[in-house]
Amino acid sequence: MSTEEKTKNEEINEQEPIVSNDDIKEEKQEESKVEEKKEPTAEELIQAEKDKYLRLFAEFENYKKRTTKERIELYRTAGQDIMVSLLPILDDFDRGLAEIKKVKDKELLKGMNLINDKLLSTLTQKGLEVVEAKAGDVFDADLHEAITQIPAPSDDLKGKIIDVIEKGYKLGDKIIRYPKVVIGQA
Repeated sequence: MSTEEKTKNEEINEQEPIVSNDDIKEEKQEESKVEEKKEPTAEELIQAEKDKYLRLFAEFENYKKRTTKERIELYRTAGQDIMVSLLPILDDFDRGLAEIKKVKDKELLKGMNLINDKLLSTLTQKGLEVVEAKAGDVFDADLHEAITQIPAPSDDLKGKIIDVIEKGYKLGDKIIRYPKVVIGQA
């Protein structure tokens, strides 16, 4: 043999992988694992189907609860747009009643009060509530909207509501208009 042929044979021998007994054992173990996985028993199949069924049933129950909750919330706030558009009318009634009280015309005041009460009771039946805010209450940024701050007339009014500019309203549990207030500067 020439030297070229010897080097070629050595290169070929180096490239051929050597298979050991450990490699053969590992391959047989893998094959046996694959064979075990291929043949699930009837009980395992039944258990897998039961598991799928229970998961699907639970998912459907969650869907029903979620849609029911959304439907109830939609029903509660269905009239929100109308309620918000009626709030300026309520404000006008309040201003009108304040001016009529100054004139002291009892019959006019009585008629305006009847109309105002009827409107308020109708809106209250539909879920509208007044957010209570009065002078002297502690200012809460989650419940009130501060329009401005003025120097507090006394030390006990610092950080508290001094005046309510506009009433706030909520529909159900949701505030649809925050009360606009003036607070005392600390």
